[in-house]
Amino acid sequence: MSDRDGWLEMFSQSHQDLRHPVVFWLAVPALVAGYVGLLWSLPIPGQFYDISPLLNWGSAFLMAATVYYFIISMPIAIGLLPFLLAVAALQLWVSQSITSQVELSLTLILLGVAGLWAGHRPGLATLLRDIQHVMLAPAWVLSRLYRRLGIPL
Repeated sequence: MSDRDGWLEMFSQSHQDLRHPVVFWLAVPALVAGYVGLLWSLPIPGQFYDISPLLNWGSAFLMAATVYYFIISMPIAIGLLPFLLAVAALQLWVSQSITSQVELSLTLILLGVAGLWAGHRPGLATLLRDIQHVMLAPAWVLSRLYRRLGIPL
C-alpha cells in the first residue's frame, strides 16, 4: 500500500458515517480558503516581494500543497489545480478589495468548522483530526469522485 493509499484509507475510515456529506464537502473548501487567507494576510519579508508581488505565505503554502499533491498522485494533483487556482484567485481579489482579508478568512474558517461539525456525527476528536488534515480532505473528496467515475489514482 502506498503512502497515498494509507492516508486516504485512514481519512476514509473516519468519514464513513458522515451525517450530511454535502455539508462536509462544502465545508472543506471554506476551511481551506480561510486558512490560506490568513496565511496570505501575514506580513512578508521584502525579499518575497522582490521575487514576485504575488509571493506571500498563502501562495507559498498553495505551491507546497500543489507539489505534495503531485507527489502523492498525478491525477489528483491535476484535478485539484482548478480548486487551488480558485483559492489563489479569491485571495488575490480579496487582498486588493476593501474587504478585510483577516475578517473574511476567520468567517470562512468558522463556517468551515461549523460545516465539519454538522457533517459529522458529533465528536470533538474527529473534528480536530479534520482540522489537522485540512489539505488531505480535498484530495479525499476528489479520490472518491475519481473512484465513482473509474478514474485511476
